[in-house]
Amino acid sequence: MEEAPNSPPALDDPLTNPSSSFSSLDDLAYDLSSLEDLANRGSWRSLIDKVARARSLSLLRHPHDHLAYLSYNALALSKLRRFTDASAELDSLQDLDSSEYRYESYPQIYPGRSGSMVPFCLRWLNCVIPIKLGSRQEGLDRFYALLDFVRGKLEERRIKGLSEEDESVRAWRRREVSVMNSIVGNHLSYKEFSVCLDLIRDMFRRGYSEDPVLVSRLGYIQMQIGDLEGAKSSFKQIEGMASEGKDRGSLSEVELKNLVNRNKALVYLVGKDYVSAVREYEECIERDDSDVVAINNKALCLMYLRDLSDSIKVLENALERVPTVALNESLVVNLCSMYELAYVNHADIKKTLSNWIARVAPDDFDSSCTRI
Repeated sequence: MEEAPNSPPALDDPLTNPSSSFSSLDDLAYDLSSLEDLANRGSWRSLIDKVARARSLSLLRHPHDHLAYLSYNALALSKLRRFTDASAELDSLQDLDSSEYRYESYPQIYPGRSGSMVPFCLRWLNCVIPIKLGSRQEGLDRFYALLDFVRGKLEERRIKGLSEEDESVRAWRRREVSVMNSIVGNHLSYKEFSVCLDLIRDMFRRGYSEDPVLVSRLGYIQMQIGDLEGAKSSFKQIEGMASEGKDRGSLSEVELKNLVNRNKALVYLVGKDYVSAVREYEECIERDDSDVVAINNKALCLMYLRDLSDSIKVLENALERVPTVALNESLVVNLCSMYELAYVNHADIKKTLSNWIARVAPDDFDSSCTRI
């Protein structure tokens, strides 16, 4: 939920920072902690059932209760790839900026509070879902409008004299980077490299030149257009951030160090130096045994080195060690491809894997990736 100009900065978004003004999530909205727990466990079908029950029993009494539950419901539907149903949920709200969704429209319920009660995730889903339904341009237009919205919130805080260290400012800056990453990712998927470069450089001019995620994204794009020296320069900049202890943006210290190693590995991969790439990925895994990108790419490098047995062991060990993290479709697709290369009875092995996945995977896992 977004902060009103006259409300305390700490109340910027109670759904993402409930501790600032509420003792628990349940103080924010009816039984909200149970929805969060179901979402964290990937129990999206149970979450949808819980929302339906709360609605049917009229347990949601306030406008913000309805919006919070609708947000979780739309997210769950999207996770289950029921994008048409998720779109219908959002369409029921019509205009997200309507006075109907502002605190000051209900002074008897929210005395002294003003501003929008629409959770930011609803605005984000409003952009994503049209793209998932095939309306790319509509979704992109909404993303650019959302970017303007976020920048407007940042400008409000600048006018109020809030510093960059203010938690409200930091939250909206994180959102600006998140929205921009979504926009760049979409253009990148259509190989619109010049647009991506322009967008990232515009972000650098706006004060994000030392955001490691954005600088890495620049390096990846440079690699794809054949500018290897430019990519190396970008990756070197991130290495400097890690060694000098600069602001890591949204990353932890371990995440930043692993980003450095993964970037080095990419450069080695371009030169087909798979042994050196494996060494970089092993450093990542030693720091964080749930780094799925490093695990997946280490296995691929071993396969390129014709060590199919070890590449399979890397992925199987990851699934045994951290199943909830390692269970992603790309990793499972690669493991099944390796089974097909290594074993005559690969169909039986994949069937065993598929049965195990059915027991431990979240509801949104795409079981078709086992290719049975």
